[in-house]
Amino acid sequence: MSDPDWASWSDERLLEMRLCDLGVTIEGTELEQRIAQIDAELDARALTFRPHYYLADEWFTPDDVPGIAIPFYLAHPRLAKLEAAQMLEVEGGDSESCLKILRHEVGHAIDNAYRLRRRTTRRRLFGTPATPYPEYYTPKPYSKSFVQHLDHWYAQSHPDEDFAETFAVWMDPQSMWATRYAGWPVLRKLEYMDRLMRELTRRKPAVTSKRQVDLISRLRKTLREHYARKREHYGLDHPDFYESDLRNLFSDSSEYAKNPSAARFVRKIRKDVRGTVASFTDSYRYTIDQLIEKIIERCRELNLRLSDSEEATKIDFMVFLTVQTMNYLHSGRHRVAL
Repeated sequence: MSDPDWASWSDERLLEMRLCDLGVTIEGTELEQRIAQIDAELDARALTFRPHYYLADEWFTPDDVPGIAIPFYLAHPRLAKLEAAQMLEVEGGDSESCLKILRHEVGHAIDNAYRLRRRTTRRRLFGTPATPYPEYYTPKPYSKSFVQHLDHWYAQSHPDEDFAETFAVWMDPQSMWATRYAGWPVLRKLEYMDRLMRELTRRKPAVTSKRQVDLISRLRKTLREHYARKREHYGLDHPDFYESDLRNLFSDSSEYAKNPSAARFVRKIRKDVRGTVASFTDSYRYTIDQLIEKIIERCRELNLRLSDSEEATKIDFMVFLTVQTMNYLHSGRHRVAL
């Protein structure tokens, strides 16, 4: 298949495209192989249920629909490149992370297909599905009452996400969940999931709707509009950092007037430390990047300069940024956007 014309366009030109005009499909992409692997895992569990898949603007499973929406940017390398430029990461862009998200979404889809949320034990163990979804949630990173699957302690965000995350861990052939979660309160949820799924083997779904919500071919917003809203959603939610912390890292003393500026140095190491701190703290790269931008601006305003070697300062800066983020994660003020 030949590439579409927009595959060679600049980011600026591509951003003016409407999503409905991209013309991308799942067929013929790596997504087909990943979906086939998920189907094989369901087959290995003797589950006859298969969700339907389609392209939309983000990952989600519609309410009461046994189907899964996959973000459009995974259907073409050029769109994945634009996603990375706009959001600094590509959610589900590699095989491992894509499969993890797919298993999670299958958890939602099978919940819908068999109307499992009506069951008393499911509601008692996971909570009431009718609980309103929060715009943000405050996770407890060390809780042992939830599985750890997707980033940002996602199982803690809502009872339905707890169910889907527990299903994903149960379904993953590499999870070793009985050993991994031995002695944890969450093991009760996993054992229930195991019993529940065995009960559903070879049983036909009660709900078979093929409805496609926010199908990409119906979305008339431009890519520029899409990313403006997405960046706003995952925007900065960090406290102001203290000037004293920056002055401990750098200096405004005339003694170091000929040394490199702190603003230029932080800009130089920005990409490297952003990825490392995101990995350490399970925070969004985009959010950390905004924090770094604030630091750069403040370093410029204070005319701060390096007072030690670049190598030593980089290590100190990474520790500062990690501590800053982790303190906020555990402060009770941290919120993860849904």
